[in-house]
Amino acid sequence: MSLHRTSVVAVALSDDDSRGFSASKDGTIMHWDVSSGKSDKYKWPSDDVLKSHGMKIREPRSKKHSRETLALAVSSDGRYLATGGVDRHVHIWDVRTREHLQAFTGHRHTVSSLCFRHGTSELYSGSFDRSVKVWNVEDKAFMQDSFGHHAEIISIDALRKERVLTVGRDRILLLTKVPEQSRSVYRAPASSLESCCFISDDEYLSGSDNGTVALWGMLRKKPVFLLKNLHTDIADGMTANGILENGDDHSYVNSCSASSWVSSVAVCRGSDLAASGAGNGFVHLLGVETGKTAIRPLFKLPLSGFVNSLAIAKSGKFLIAGVGQETRFGRWGCLKSAQNGVAIHPIRLS
Repeated sequence: MSLHRTSVVAVALSDDDSRGFSASKDGTIMHWDVSSGKSDKYKWPSDDVLKSHGMKIREPRSKKHSRETLALAVSSDGRYLATGGVDRHVHIWDVRTREHLQAFTGHRHTVSSLCFRHGTSELYSGSFDRSVKVWNVEDKAFMQDSFGHHAEIISIDALRKERVLTVGRDRILLLTKVPEQSRSVYRAPASSLESCCFISDDEYLSGSDNGTVALWGMLRKKPVFLLKNLHTDIADGMTANGILENGDDHSYVNSCSASSWVSSVAVCRGSDLAASGAGNGFVHLLGVETGKTAIRPLFKLPLSGFVNSLAIAKSGKFLIAGVGQETRFGRWGCLKSAQNGVAIHPIRLS
């Protein structure tokens, strides 16, 4: 589904699997009907309206740059959409009317990740300023700050409990119990973590920049299982020399290059089905065997481009992927053959 002109960096699904949401680097935010594909675009309000919401308008070098969106999340009741990006603000939208409701100020750097606590209007935002902030969208109020990372936060997730899972450029996976402000610190073995998600309250999944997907348990400080080199294979028709086509000195491909970064992981809630995406031409479907503490590769879905975001339908019948020619943060690689957009893949479970 090609609704975006630039790389799609974030996707989400409504709780009933009927609507999808997507955001791209140029600030385009869409929601669309999963079955029909009919789409609606969110219109950014004028600077005057944003100022009335308490937002400080910084004049960037390029006006469009300030709208660059890098994260989105939809509340479980389907009423609110939250977006965040380069302008350092968390924007709240009404899903029914597509109107801009609020701009939360407070982060001192790019808002990189967002998630709602399930069953509530509580929103968690992660930022390059190394903080997680908690907001109440219903009351339009800031609730509290949480610190613990020593570098930029890249990915965030939450379930029903007041716990936040985050990964950052400091190679740390952090589980924060929000009310108590207590933290469990998990250190990744020799790689930078790019993505994370809850499997259950006690188990988590992460993706690394070396093509590894890791399974973590609450009681161990290192991964209980590592699925190594999952995204270091390259799809047919993609040559090692041609996969990254940017013109700078970093345009080499090996297992450590941008094509193998596991930039997205997702879980079908309440099941053992998971998925991971990178830039090597495949989305991997995985079986998480929690009793045996193992991850089993199930199937490879061919998909050209950097898979910057993934979401699996709660029914388990399909997944959506946000795909782009560029990586989510920056331009570490460029796949000119890829199409910017949202891919919907049906899943048949045996």
